[in-house]
Amino acid sequence: MSEFENRVAIVTGSTGIGGAIAMRLAKGACRVMVCGIESDANTHLQEEAAAAGLALRVEHCDVSQTEQVRAVVAKTTATHGGLDVIVNAAAVHPFGTVVETDVDTWNRCMLVNVGSIFLLAHFGIPEMKKRGGGSILNLASVQGHACQHGVAAYATSKGAVHSLTRALALDHAKDHIRVNSISPGSIRTPMLARAAAHFGPEIALETMFERFGAAHPLGRIGTPAEVSELAAFLVSDKAGFCTGGDYLVDGGLLAGLGV
Repeated sequence: MSEFENRVAIVTGSTGIGGAIAMRLAKGACRVMVCGIESDANTHLQEEAAAAGLALRVEHCDVSQTEQVRAVVAKTTATHGGLDVIVNAAAVHPFGTVVETDVDTWNRCMLVNVGSIFLLAHFGIPEMKKRGGGSILNLASVQGHACQHGVAAYATSKGAVHSLTRALALDHAKDHIRVNSISPGSIRTPMLARAAAHFGPEIALETMFERFGAAHPLGRIGTPAEVSELAAFLVSDKAGFCTGGDYLVDGGLLAGLGV
C-alpha cells in the first residue's frame, strides 16, 4: 500500500492503539514520528518498524509538556520537510470519583488527554497550513458519550476531546484541515489490561476481557488493528468530506445502551 506516500505524520502514544495506527500509516508509505513516554514500548515499536523496513521513528516525549511537544514538531518538520497528519492517541486512565481523585491525578489526566491535543494542534497546524492543509484525528472514547461509575476524570477528559475536535474542525475548515475523533469501546490494549486489574485483581486477565466483551453486542473486545483501519481511512483523502465527526469502534456498545 502507498496511499500515504509523501505524507508526514505525528502519532502520540507508542503502545496499544497509538502504536497500531503508527504502524498502519507507515505501512501505507507515510513517514511517521511517534511520541511515546514508555521507554520499553518505544524501543519495541522502533524495532518492529525497523524490521519491517518502515519509515517510522520514535521519540521519547511527554506530550503534556509544552517544550517537548514543540521540539518534536520542529524535529519532524526539519527531518521530513513538513507535516500533514496528527493522530492524538496518548492517554491516561485514572479511576475514582471526584472525591477519590486527587488534584495532581486530575490535572495530569487533563494535560495528557486534552492538553496534548491542544499542544499538537497549536504547534502543528501552522506547519500543516504551509502544506495546504492536513488531517487531525483524536482518540476519544465511548466514555465521552456514556459514563460508567468511578471514572470522573477520564470521562470528563474524553467529553472534552469531543468538544475540542468539533472546535478545531470548525476553526480550521478554511485552512483545509479536517479534524475528527474515534470513540473506541473495549480494545485489547495495555490500558484495558490495567483496567481489568483494577476491577478484578484476583481474576485472570482473559476472563476479565471476556466479561468486558460480553457487554458489547458483538460479544468480544476489539483489537488495535481494527481501530487503525478506521483511523487510516479518516486521515486519508478518501474521507475528504468528513470533518467534525466522531466515529464509533465499539462493537455496538452504545447502540445496546440506547445512546
